[in-house]
Amino acid sequence: MTSRKRVVVTDQAFGNVVQERSAAEACGAEFSDHQCRGEDETLAAVTGADVVLNNFAPMTRRVQQALAPGAVVIRYGVGVDNVDLQAARELGVRVCNVPDYGIEEVADHAAAMSLALARKLNAFDGGIRAGRWKIGEMVPGLRSLRDTVVGLVGMGRIARAYAARMSAFGCRIIGYDPYVGADQAREAGIEASALEDVVTHSDILSLHVPLTPETRHIIGRDAIARMKQGAILINSSRGGLVDEAALAAALTSGHLAGAGLDVFEAEPLPADSPLRQAPNLFMSPHAGFFSDRSVNTLQRLAAEEAMRALRGEPLRCPLT
Repeated sequence: MTSRKRVVVTDQAFGNVVQERSAAEACGAEFSDHQCRGEDETLAAVTGADVVLNNFAPMTRRVQQALAPGAVVIRYGVGVDNVDLQAARELGVRVCNVPDYGIEEVADHAAAMSLALARKLNAFDGGIRAGRWKIGEMVPGLRSLRDTVVGLVGMGRIARAYAARMSAFGCRIIGYDPYVGADQAREAGIEASALEDVVTHSDILSLHVPLTPETRHIIGRDAIARMKQGAILINSSRGGLVDEAALAAALTSGHLAGAGLDVFEAEPLPADSPLRQAPNLFMSPHAGFFSDRSVNTLQRLAAEEAMRALRGEPLRCPLT
């Protein structure tokens, strides 16, 4: 007798797994969902699984070795830095992601942080709460958005959506991406530039690249020192792109006027993180993707991918 296939959700932050469970049941597969954090509990949850739907639980080589032969790992979202892709290739584990579910939401989130910091809304709000009313006492100066250079590190779909929002306010947009040509950038209203120029010339610098060994701390102490005095840093991509200690120091010294972070090197943010004491910093808990629409879309696309995996059909977004 042929045993039923197994579908496992390692972890999720959506509150329910109705669509995932329905997909498994439609294919006659067993289903279980968990909230794994560490390697050991992830290993215990996925042993023998044919399809794994994964959010942030570590999909290490050791974990993947416990999967059923020919297993598929579906990553909720775009980034796969918690999945050992090299191990997956060597073990024959197919990995896919869902890259196209929250583009507009992340772009909205990054733009909202950018605009709030550029217009220094936090300083005005704090001034009124402290009993002040004179504008000059709250904010010594304020650059017009029409005089603002927005720089992009990465020019993918989210970056282009963010650029469209910022250009609507009159900002000049420059960007760096080794995989995007000057003509493609120009069509999106972006001036293609070298990374060094984007870092040094931007009034608002926004990050839109995956976390890889090459991009880890791409905005480190040296890059932050080269940023304009009074510049703003926005990161809605991956926390490891930024040296958080260097950023906290730059905000505290006043070299940077502000920062907006939706992602962090360690999530949840540790209690002793220097970012907690840094001024002019907006933080959100990796929520840029979040809306009722985007969450429903993410789970639907992941569930549909699980059904393709169970039926032996070609995957929509394979990475290995």
